[in-house]
Amino acid sequence: MSSLAERIGSLEGKGPLYRRLRDALQRAIETSLLGPQDALPPERELASEFGVSRITIRKALDGLVADGLLTRRQGAGTFVSGRVEKQFAKLTSFSEDMTARGRTPRSEWLLRASGTVTPEESLTLGLSPGTPVYRFHRIRFADESPMALEYSTIPGFGLASADTVRDSLYTALKAAGNRPTRALQRLRAVRLDGERAKLLGLEPGAPALYIERRGFLDDGRVIEATQSWYRGDAYDFVAELNARA
Repeated sequence: MSSLAERIGSLEGKGPLYRRLRDALQRAIETSLLGPQDALPPERELASEFGVSRITIRKALDGLVADGLLTRRQGAGTFVSGRVEKQFAKLTSFSEDMTARGRTPRSEWLLRASGTVTPEESLTLGLSPGTPVYRFHRIRFADESPMALEYSTIPGFGLASADTVRDSLYTALKAAGNRPTRALQRLRAVRLDGERAKLLGLEPGAPALYIERRGFLDDGRVIEATQSWYRGDAYDFVAELNARA
């Protein structure tokens, strides 16, 4: 198989060498010469292939990481980002979003348990103290790449047991006749702390999109309270706006 330098071609042109390398790699990504989730060779190998210093390689890659075209995974290397557009116009699950884009979703469980509502959950879910709830904490993957952390709390009336939830929470809620029909979401940009960054294979302080969501049934009851941390290098959130009242 040809080296990355052979596939990209010459770095001739004007401007600093790191800029020319950065532009060449960007073109390779935009023309699908490098595809989503492709791994780049180690920096030492890239320096040898292109005949440049590792400082030049690092500076070129840093720029592409900052632009969201590349992502660094702790202990794994540097990869082409596989960005996903998440539409706000429709209430869908992570599994549905990934499947619709031809990717394979799965979950790694951090917690799947029953308990009683906490004071904070009581306010969010509109439940009385002592009410049973189910808690589901997961790392969400697409094509074996960690994409998001998802912490959900469901009122006890919503499911028969915690074990009914396999890959998709919304599938389990639908089977129980309690899938949410509308939701309120709040989104803000955050930086991942050390523990969450490690779970997503990122460096501490990496950017993320934090979403709080409350899902409602037709009768107005809250059926879901979810906190999610989406990788900032993997998602574009899209909303269609309409000026008509």
